[in-house]
Amino acid sequence: MSAATPFAPHAAPGIAAATVDLSKFYGSGDTRVVALDQVSVDFREGEFTAIMGPSGCGKSTLMHCAAGLDSPSSGSVRIGTTELSTLGDRQLTALRRDRIGFIFQAFNLLPTLTALENITLPPTIAGRRPDQQWLDRVITMVGLSQRLGHRPAQLSGGQQQRVAIARALASRPQIIFGDEPTGNLDSRAGADILGFLRDSVRELGRTVVMVTHDPVAACYADRVVFLSDGRLVDEMTHVTPDRVLGLMKSLGARAHTG
Repeated sequence: MSAATPFAPHAAPGIAAATVDLSKFYGSGDTRVVALDQVSVDFREGEFTAIMGPSGCGKSTLMHCAAGLDSPSSGSVRIGTTELSTLGDRQLTALRRDRIGFIFQAFNLLPTLTALENITLPPTIAGRRPDQQWLDRVITMVGLSQRLGHRPAQLSGGQQQRVAIARALASRPQIIFGDEPTGNLDSRAGADILGFLRDSVRELGRTVVMVTHDPVAACYADRVVFLSDGRLVDEMTHVTPDRVLGLMKSLGARAHTG
């Protein structure tokens, strides 16, 4: 194994998701665009990881490939020890439903369903009854106990995103992916959502991976990984806004002069 590979090809215990030499191309020949270029990264169980980088660096593409929402051009993606390339369409759909939670900038709630019905939609589709004790714990954590009978149009943006977080947690997923989950919220509502995500790691033992452009949002994470031009270029723990801003400025300057 080369020194550039940060972990063994077979995911070790404690790894919720991993990529090895992950590449994603669009187009061909002179029009080919490299979105990801041999990215190897692991997302550890019980950890909150933020993905950052300049606009167009490939951070959302990395999240979509790692979550099984998009197929890589080459390389390996695993959820736990399951290699996604070995799964058929139905198996991949089942894995995403049962083992992965998703939170997006657009809340993606069904307008005709109540908050509770939206929250319990994944296990309902799977034909399972949600674990009531777990569900009660999640609903209490995100502060929705008094809003369960309301439809999305009757809720604020922050409350709708709380519903989306509870829905992502309802099936006790192995890992939760968030793509700019506070992008449509004001700063106060955004801080609440980030606090809930951090609590889902610390209190519920979940694993969270979040794409963000916001240095303040990144500070809620245990670790930040940085992409530039489709490559993994740095990693940070003990995160502060100043440290993140400094590194982001460096990456931006590098992109303009490269």
